[in-house]
Amino acid sequence: MKIFAQISRVVVGLLFIFSGAIKLNDPIGTQYKLEEYFEVFAADLPAFHDFFMALVPLALYFSVFLCAAEVVLGVALLVAYKPRTVSWLLLAIILFFTFLTLYSAYFNKVTDCGCFGAAIKLTPWTSFGKDLLLLALILVIVYYRKKFKAFPTGIIVVITTVASLGVAVYALRHLPILDLLPYRVGANIPAQLKPSEPLRYLYIFEKDGKKFEYEKYPTDTTLVFKEMVVLNEDAKPKITDYKVWNDEGDFTEETFKGKKLFLIIKSLSDINTAALPDINKLIISVKAQGVEPVILTSGNSEEIVSFLSAHQLNVPYYYVDATVLKTILRSNPGLWLLKNGIVKGKWHYNDTPTAEEVVDLVK
Repeated sequence: MKIFAQISRVVVGLLFIFSGAIKLNDPIGTQYKLEEYFEVFAADLPAFHDFFMALVPLALYFSVFLCAAEVVLGVALLVAYKPRTVSWLLLAIILFFTFLTLYSAYFNKVTDCGCFGAAIKLTPWTSFGKDLLLLALILVIVYYRKKFKAFPTGIIVVITTVASLGVAVYALRHLPILDLLPYRVGANIPAQLKPSEPLRYLYIFEKDGKKFEYEKYPTDTTLVFKEMVVLNEDAKPKITDYKVWNDEGDFTEETFKGKKLFLIIKSLSDINTAALPDINKLIISVKAQGVEPVILTSGNSEEIVSFLSAHQLNVPYYYVDATVLKTILRSNPGLWLLKNGIVKGKWHYNDTPTAEEVVDLVK
């Protein structure tokens, strides 16, 4: 059991480091997940509605703290730094995560927990199973915590803490170092809206209390249809919710034609307006060089018209669902460059490019 405890220490440490590092790369993604949980709890527990809604503005701080804590505790566990304290902290964190994943799975809420950020997608029950396994391993670590030889490796933990916070701050002030989202540079958006190969289905029927399965739809009309299951899940479209429209109709296909520089305005309530003068200059310059500027926003017509007028942005605007805009770009405002539907560039408002950079990318 002592050997198993050492193995558990290594496995848990590596998993916590991996999980935390992936999320530190994109702390805003974890922020969105926490906001979703807070809003679900507020709706499901009316007596605590105000409490959970008060946590929503703090979600980003919780995100950075939890992600950094995963990495730091994982490293501390591997180097056996203060094993007693670290093991109890790990137990507290895994109990918190296990509760969240159980709630998600049982009540079918927040169906993607974001345990490994955008790198690995897990179903709610798979996430819960993963947390149960980690909980079991951590309980072993807690039980044998006195057997681990403590080392004076505080400097490693300090360096890990500083580095973790540094990665988070960089991702917040710019964009994720490693973009794992479907709208990343190089992605072909029209292709991702379609299956990568023809989808194959398993058709499930019942008759006389017996279950029948067919890969081709049967002609027997006496069978009672129950469900249809996709056999090649990996072939399903990677993007299913990208829709662009205005008051006149659908504009989705138009976004894939030619060279377009999209100004992403996720919301008007928390937009950084200080970046708009430089962005406006860029828009005017690239427009003269054959790149069409377009605004994508989730705001309503009256608000956006007033906003554009106030900031002298003479650009056509179209609507996109707020969740999609959050996935496209972790910046408000931000810039997204497409050429014939292929992503050529993405920029945080802190990194607004020159017109020459934009034009060179779509030549």
